[in-house]
Amino acid sequence: MTSTVDRADPVGGGADDWLACRKCQSLLYRKRFDRLGRVCPDCGWHGPLTARQWLDRLLDAGSARAVLPGPSVHDPLEFTDLVPYAVRLQRARSATGMADAVAVAQGTARGRRLVVAAMDFRFLGGSLGTAAGEAIATAAETALAERVPLLVVTASGGARMQEGVLSLMQLPKTINAMSALDEAGLLTVTLVADPTFGGVAASYATHSDVILAEPGARMGFAGARVIEQTIRQRLPDGFQTAEFLLDHGLVDGVCPRAELPHTLAALLAIGDRPATGWGRDRADPVWRDPDQVPQQSIDRLVRLSRHFDRPSTLDLLTAWTDGFVELHGDRLGEDCPAIVGGLARLDGLPVMVIGHQKGNSTAELVRRGFGMSSPAGYRKAIRLMRMAAKLGIPVITLVDTPGAYPGRTAEEHGQAHAIAQCLRTLGGLPVPVVSLITGEGGSGGALALAVADRVLICEHAIYSVISPEGCAAILWRDPGAAAAAAAALRVDARSLLRLGVVDGVVPEPGGGAHRDPTATTSLARDAVVCALRELLGRPGTELVAARRARFRRFGTTER
Repeated sequence: MTSTVDRADPVGGGADDWLACRKCQSLLYRKRFDRLGRVCPDCGWHGPLTARQWLDRLLDAGSARAVLPGPSVHDPLEFTDLVPYAVRLQRARSATGMADAVAVAQGTARGRRLVVAAMDFRFLGGSLGTAAGEAIATAAETALAERVPLLVVTASGGARMQEGVLSLMQLPKTINAMSALDEAGLLTVTLVADPTFGGVAASYATHSDVILAEPGARMGFAGARVIEQTIRQRLPDGFQTAEFLLDHGLVDGVCPRAELPHTLAALLAIGDRPATGWGRDRADPVWRDPDQVPQQSIDRLVRLSRHFDRPSTLDLLTAWTDGFVELHGDRLGEDCPAIVGGLARLDGLPVMVIGHQKGNSTAELVRRGFGMSSPAGYRKAIRLMRMAAKLGIPVITLVDTPGAYPGRTAEEHGQAHAIAQCLRTLGGLPVPVVSLITGEGGSGGALALAVADRVLICEHAIYSVISPEGCAAILWRDPGAAAAAAAALRVDARSLLRLGVVDGVVPEPGGGAHRDPTATTSLARDAVVCALRELLGRPGTELVAARRARFRRFGTTER
């Protein structure tokens, strides 16, 4: 449970005007280094901050008010190794001016209220003992009482050995305190500073809604030295760093210190609520009568639905929203790039947006698997859906995929199970859900994001149980019969509206979305806003009942 991490002073002692960067060894002017937030201007190495420095950086000047935790046991085991534990505690308190390894304050960040608990590695390696656990629990309880978000900054070598099993008990204690914030619908954020190991990583550090990490920060259950000593396995360079964690879906993002205020402000803004009458200034462009939708050649329609230059999910997000914070990973070891999502504000309304991302170039198409998600992508989507339900904000899904990834690895990792869980989660979300099919809507891979209160489709998009080529190969036994298959499958928006599968069609500029992406984006935005405004304010039980009834009717004679 305990990880030992070496932590020499990276910048040296004394009051010299110059110091050496721990990473690149560049000579740094101390005052400039401090002005840059203790970040090396040459290599970007992030030097450690004390708990007090974190509170000063994160909270608005003059807003911080200390939150004092309750008393905790002192030297419960009367532990002695080379030095009595009581002596170690007294030395740490004298050296740091802190009672223990965690400082807690409530205040504001960019005018929005929150509680911050910051760890200080100088205090016995930031180890988690009873006093530190009490401070984290008190921070969570204060956030709950004040009904404000909680931000935890972690830096720890693990559980405090000198307090024995009582240190171990701080893991469920802190998790339970933070779980109460989940039940209350309050946002929790972790900022991982270097290093974060052992019991802290296995409890409150990884329990938050959003986990950010500083560049190069290390986090894991067991540190590299413990792993090497225990199982004689040499770890690769970069193992357990923030960048490694991001690639493996274990954190939402790597956040440089200079960007942290902006990112934190965007996250805290999710707690804002728009004025009454949100979206009333938008005119609804949607066609709801099938006869309004122009008839067109089916093979041309299929080509247009796949055009490289159609606005992608990220294109739409950039144009539609403010303060978009992309959230990464399924928390199980992967981050699928074919599905993107995150928190944002649409005309001031906090929303969770999730969508397939193909890309507008061959390189991006390949990198994102042509928008064909692995199970990790759908599990990431489920995580974001559940977060939206917790925070009480609407979900917007943007569908554009040939289908779910059909490879061996997807089957090994439970593709069918992941899609089924997406369908189940969307079906039961107690918040408004609007889905827009922007290009291809291929089979279960598309449906996984389209179990919505309102399902819209762009004029030149398609939606089908299988690709026209796949249908032609199976039933016609001729891939060249794709156009005939597409016509027979009724994949076009006009037919889908007539069947009741979609609720409306979003017009596109003449010739297709790629001819005028700006106009397309504007029409799609208005359509989504108008769909959402009809759903806002409805009780969650009513939304779920109506959504389930909607899908219950398909295939029956009832409309």
